[in-house]
Amino acid sequence: MDDDARYEVLRNDEDQYSLWLLGHDVPAGWHRVGKEGTRDECSAYVDEVWTDMRPRSLREQMDGAATA
Repeated sequence: MDDDARYEVLRNDEDQYSLWLLGHDVPAGWHRVGKEGTRDECSAYVDEVWTDMRPRSLREQMDGAATA
């Protein structure tokens, strides 16, 4: 692993996060969130913001079932 590598944080439409090497094309279905840095910095950011690991569609389905 390259300790000098820079990363950016991506999020998809299901509100799932991923670390991606900075400067590489963003894969289809993923979007930049504006956070970049070392692997540790980006990982810490994801740990802070991604508090519910369920995909968005599952959260919405479960929320709908709870109110029915």
